Amino acid sequence: MSRRGATLLLGTVLLAILTLASSRLPVPYAILGPGPTVNTVGEYDGKPVITVSGQPTSTSKGHLNLTTVSVTDHITLLDAMRGWFDRRYAVVPRESVFPPNQSEKQVDEQNAAEFRVSQNSAELAALREVGYPVQIAITEVRSDAAVRGVLRVGDVIEAIDGVSVTVASELTSWVRAKKPGDSVAIRYARGSETTTVTVRAGTAPGDAKRAALGVVIEQRPKPPLKISFDINDIGGPSAGLMFSLGIVDILKPADLTGGRFIAGTGTIDDAGKVGAIGGIHQKLVAARAAGATVFLTPADNCAEARQLIPDGLRLVKVTSLSDALASLDTLRLGRGSLPSCG
Repeated sequence: MSRRGATLLLGTVLLAILTLASSRLPVPYAILGPGPTVNTVGEYDGKPVITVSGQPTSTSKGHLNLTTVSVTDHITLLDAMRGWFDRRYAVVPRESVFPPNQSEKQVDEQNAAEFRVSQNSAELAALREVGYPVQIAITEVRSDAAVRGVLRVGDVIEAIDGVSVTVASELTSWVRAKKPGDSVAIRYARGSETTTVTVRAGTAPGDAKRAALGVVIEQRPKPPLKISFDINDIGGPSAGLMFSLGIVDILKPADLTGGRFIAGTGTIDDAGKVGAIGGIHQKLVAARAAGATVFLTPADNCAEARQLIPDGLRLVKVTSLSDALASLDTLRLGRGSLPSCG
């Protein structure tokens, strides 16, 4: 072999070694991919995802699947390159998933907290939709609370200054309209007894100018209805819409799905408004792979979702829980038009 040929061969070998070595180098990115989907009117790990007691319930022959996104962390350059060339995945800066000022444990805890809040909002939105009454219960009384020694955990607040309240946001707004030191008349129920007391408003933590009662409240359905969720290893708020639909389907005699495999996503607030989520492409792929033929899509995600629609999956645009229920009625009855993402 000539000197030139040997040099060329050596260079090629060195280049291959360097390329292989560099491809194994860690990069500050994460890969988002299709995650598990879970039928909210079905079972997860052998247990019902949603359990409703205290009221008549029904079963569904179809699916109302929540969708998720998987996160692969600590990836190499080769992993990132594979992700860049596969439209099912998204390669994103790691800090967009794990902020530099938070540990992975803190991110997981935050996602879990958002998931619990989304379940509570989903429950309230669903109960409002079916017309079931809710109540405001005290879950914590702070040590410096204005009502400490008067109100207890478990008390149900029924009225403020003679005005009935059943929505937590209304109670919060009423108190915030006060000034620290103002009198507040509170009617509350403890067991079978109802009492009205007048207290002085205290101050909010970290804001001496804002009035507060010093309690943590939670909205719950009035007894005997009780709703529980048995799924804890999913985080974030994006399953709210599908949880609400699952609750409504269980409480209403009609099968909302009409036997179809329906999936979707979207945050939800107490009033039933549906909000945008992240990872819409990965969720569409996950839904279709699981067997879904219809995907309930938040209106604010429609433009992005249109860029990658898996074959056989129909996108239905939703802005609220009422929208989603109306679309399910249209699908089930086979009459009328559906709001589409275009």
